Amino acid sequence: MELVAGCYEQVLFGFAVHPESEACGDHEQWTLVADFTHHAHTASLSAVAVNSRFVVTGSKDETIHIYDMKKKVEHGALVHHSGTITCLKFYGNRHLISGAEDGLICIWDAKKWECLKSIKAHKGQVTFLSIHPSGKLALSVGTDKTLRTWNLVEGRSAFIKNIKQNAHIVEWSPRGEQYVVIIQNKIDIYQLDTASISGTITNEKRISSVKFLSESVLAVAGDEEVIRFFDCDSLVCLCEFKAHENRVKDMFSFEIPEQHVIVTASSDGFIKMWKLEQDKKVPPSLLCEVNTKARLTCLGVWLDKVPDTKESFPPAAEPSPVSKEQSKIGKKEPGDTVHKEEKQSKPNTKKRSLAGDSKKATKESGLVSTKKRKMVEMLEKKRKKKKIKIMQ
Repeated sequence: MELVAGCYEQVLFGFAVHPESEACGDHEQWTLVADFTHHAHTASLSAVAVNSRFVVTGSKDETIHIYDMKKKVEHGALVHHSGTITCLKFYGNRHLISGAEDGLICIWDAKKWECLKSIKAHKGQVTFLSIHPSGKLALSVGTDKTLRTWNLVEGRSAFIKNIKQNAHIVEWSPRGEQYVVIIQNKIDIYQLDTASISGTITNEKRISSVKFLSESVLAVAGDEEVIRFFDCDSLVCLCEFKAHENRVKDMFSFEIPEQHVIVTASSDGFIKMWKLEQDKKVPPSLLCEVNTKARLTCLGVWLDKVPDTKESFPPAAEPSPVSKEQSKIGKKEPGDTVHKEEKQSKPNTKKRSLAGDSKKATKESGLVSTKKRKMVEMLEKKRKKKKIKIMQ
């Protein structure tokens, strides 16, 4: 098990987690050991995602870097977006979905690391996306004041809903029976079967991260030191506790045998792990903490486990069990185009140790990114010119 966190200072931190088998009195104590720091990006890190083998990071430098956690080496870089990478999500071990300020959502083959589809998702920036547990649908929000539903089986837009304001987070519940849309400090809870808001929760300050701890319990962090657990049915705050000395930037929750853990990262530089109680009215107990002395921005937990059974999106011929309910979410957007991506050149596969020379890695990475971006732009221009000639 390894905690990975990105920061404004362009560094990716890795900390190995060592759960203690025996409790120290009544208080269980885990330990965190620094494993690596890697300086591959040339701007602050903005997003991180993990599967059973890889960690991927997105940055304001417009690139996505891939790290092989089994071998502890950098696996390469993906260059397609033009703008800050705002969100990264794995579905199983076969697909990665990325969103960025350029308004694109890209679907990547996480084996060959090729861009399968590039979709113009929003007229403004893509601020967040969430994949339905079935793998057939995704929701995205952007700066065009819309909530969009995507058919991932066919790689196209399904529906669009105007939400009057710019939302910055959207998240499915574990069973996919409901989802939340976050606008500033307000949480709108939508039911899938009715596609309508069943309730609204208001937090004290602007929300930076939410995580479902169960189908009905939501952990909420924001621009403050406190984390709150809310019941999505009763809309009541079950408990709140002071987690950090500064605003909480990101959270991650996972379950291992006999343990439900939530991890928090803050602008105060600390990463903390908390043991959740069965009764969510009881505040969690601190398992361990580490001070990175950096301004943290994003967080992930890599679990060295048996590969996920969700290897790929369901086949197109398979009917979606939620398609009927989803049809109520909104109207199909006219003229929404999907650009089928031509086969991409493979990312830089030169492997570098995560503990290697960070300055050298940064220079090499920057050179590769610039060259590849120019190549992609030239190919796009040539392709467009050919299309224009054919039309004439």
